Amino acid sequence: MSSSLSSVPRLVIAAPASGSGKTTVATGLMAAFAARGLAVSPHKVGPDYIDPGYHALATGRVGRNLDAYLCGPELVGPLFLHGARGCDLAVVEGVMGMFDGAAGEGELASTAHVAKLLRAPVVLVVDASSQSRSVAALVHGFASWDPEVRVGGVILNKVASDRHEELLREALESAGVPVLGVLRRVAQVDTPSRHLGLVPVAERRGDAVDAVAAMAAQVAAGCDLEGLLGLARSAGALSCAAWDAAEVLDSSPQADGSKVRVAVAGGAAFTFSYAEHSELLAAAGAEAVPFDPLRDEQLPHGTRGLVIGGGFPEVYASELSANEPLRKAVGALAESGAPVAAECAGLLYLCRELDGQPMCGVLDARARMSGRLTLGYRDAVAVSDSVLAPAGTRMQGHEFHRTVVEPGAGAAPAWGVRAPVPRVEGFVQQGVHASYLHTHWASEPGVARRFVERCRTS
Repeated sequence: MSSSLSSVPRLVIAAPASGSGKTTVATGLMAAFAARGLAVSPHKVGPDYIDPGYHALATGRVGRNLDAYLCGPELVGPLFLHGARGCDLAVVEGVMGMFDGAAGEGELASTAHVAKLLRAPVVLVVDASSQSRSVAALVHGFASWDPEVRVGGVILNKVASDRHEELLREALESAGVPVLGVLRRVAQVDTPSRHLGLVPVAERRGDAVDAVAAMAAQVAAGCDLEGLLGLARSAGALSCAAWDAAEVLDSSPQADGSKVRVAVAGGAAFTFSYAEHSELLAAAGAEAVPFDPLRDEQLPHGTRGLVIGGGFPEVYASELSANEPLRKAVGALAESGAPVAAECAGLLYLCRELDGQPMCGVLDARARMSGRLTLGYRDAVAVSDSVLAPAGTRMQGHEFHRTVVEPGAGAAPAWGVRAPVPRVEGFVQQGVHASYLHTHWASEPGVARRFVERCRTS
């Protein structure tokens, strides 16, 4: 591993609480630096799938997640370096408040935890709309709470006027943390939200491009880009090596050079996925072929396995239902015993119906929207042998949905989940593994190898 890779300049964008403006600042910085000709590596702390879509628009590179719970702290540095290959700068958007992590697990998976693992300076984004001198106490508290976290600067958001800015700057002189940006309240960029967060880029492509451009202009006008770049260059070198899918699988190409074709659902209805999953599939000997269940009436020619990730099928239930040829093709593939891995939205798509609309009918289950949000990290163990893992395999997962699945009969459970209440979850049926749990395969790369091997032999 070269020293230039291990010491790639980097910033972590944090905040005292959600709603402070992290996404605007992080995405705007990514786009502003990219506009200057820098190759910018975009990252997001935690299991969020939506913000990385905006990051990708800003940088032209795939947005990657850094999750110390799903992948373990030991993989945060290697996955970061993997994403940052060939880049001049990396910007890491935090999650929630800076010290908020996995419930009941201390600092685990918090923005502060990831910043320490990356030896990266932190820029604190503060919503200053309802305070003046008090901002100094807030910033001082966050900068001194954990001496291992280096808060190298603050960006003041939602500042009302020149006089307001003057009062904030005067107060912060005593906090010992430089002001590296000021964003005015009147210039906030609108990024529409829905029941599970921001609306994904794939659903508003043209508007999203405009929104990212507006974020870039706002941040470039209000922030000290040279000062921020200088801070990024002060990050310490990492001692780990970059993650590599082929290395972790210890894989080599098939003797005959053949690859097995795996269809991967995408489009506006299925936007939740980790880039490393397709990379692991490729390293295991698969050709991952994207398709759009809203538009494509057949699976890609030669499909031997199917991966359906998360997203918002409830928003597109009628359109997904109307694509009867594809629903029948998915059902036929599953009936043949071919491997099918489905997470959350994929689970709903495989049910008999979703909110009364016919789906693929692979599982004897019905899904519907509910008024309750199910959210949180999960410690899970496989309770049935499946195309993904043998029984007894432990993995960390994350749930994030407002739907309920009412199961029928005929399938074994996929996971045993210990918290918040011990229960079994998901379905294993022939070659199908379907569950609400989102998992990160980098934590258990043998999942990809097992899946591709089953594709070859089914």
